[in-house]
Amino acid sequence: MPSAQKRAAHTVTQGFRAQTLSDLTTAMKGEAFAYASYSLFGTEADRQGHPAVGRLFSSTAQTELNEHLHQAATLAGTVGTNASNLRQAINGETYEHQVMYHGFASQARADGDLAAAKLFTEIAADEGRHRDAYRTALTAVTTGRGTVPAPPTANTVSVPAGLPQVKAARTRTNLDTAMHGEALAHAKYMLYAVQARQSGNPALARLFEGTAGVELHEHFAGEAVLAGLVRTTKTNLSKAISGERNEATTLYPGFANRAATVGDAAVATYFRDTAADEAKHATAFQKALNQLR
Repeated sequence: MPSAQKRAAHTVTQGFRAQTLSDLTTAMKGEAFAYASYSLFGTEADRQGHPAVGRLFSSTAQTELNEHLHQAATLAGTVGTNASNLRQAINGETYEHQVMYHGFASQARADGDLAAAKLFTEIAADEGRHRDAYRTALTAVTTGRGTVPAPPTANTVSVPAGLPQVKAARTRTNLDTAMHGEALAHAKYMLYAVQARQSGNPALARLFEGTAGVELHEHFAGEAVLAGLVRTTKTNLSKAISGERNEATTLYPGFANRAATVGDAAVATYFRDTAADEAKHATAFQKALNQLR
């Protein structure tokens, strides 16, 4: 499938069952998280003097985003009109601003993870600003009144290798949930940007792209630091191998069987093909790990 720079993932979901669509959403979260994680792992491999591993992580990251996630997004009908995309974005940002991040901050504070509580509170405020910008953009798109706001600029966070900086299991779980959400928001907003630009609204495309950058390079990255997501290159490879093998042997075959059982053949084929790709990724990562030993 063409990359996000060429085509958005438009609706083709006629007749798919609710569980099938739920499985596609799970797949998109996983693929978006893999893209974001592998991008950081590639940077760390370069930093540690393993350029071949860096290239492997970077190329695999692109496959996860530009093939696997985009194919799932096409099947799931993730991208609609500019107005519907904005409404979806507003709903997501509102939930994160009003509910999710405030809840995570309260729990982290209660558990003594004050750095996480501070970060969650800051991100909640950012998501409120994103929601407000999208609301203004929606008015401009649907009524012609006003203008699309200028895009935000990410305060890029560097993510060095390191151990988790939180102590509570609940905080670690919330960080994982948050990272998956931020990775998916980045991927979806980049798809929305393609649709906006193709429909002749470059200002809206820039707003989506700028917000996507904040979600990935500021929010996801800040959470990754606290979570200790990036470790040594050997550990990162081992983590990637485990994830890819799970997707290849358990997760995607299970999704494929479930989709096939209810007659969603196109989705079943997607899951089978993606499982085969993930098996190849696991093999490539294992080879790279063996060469480092």
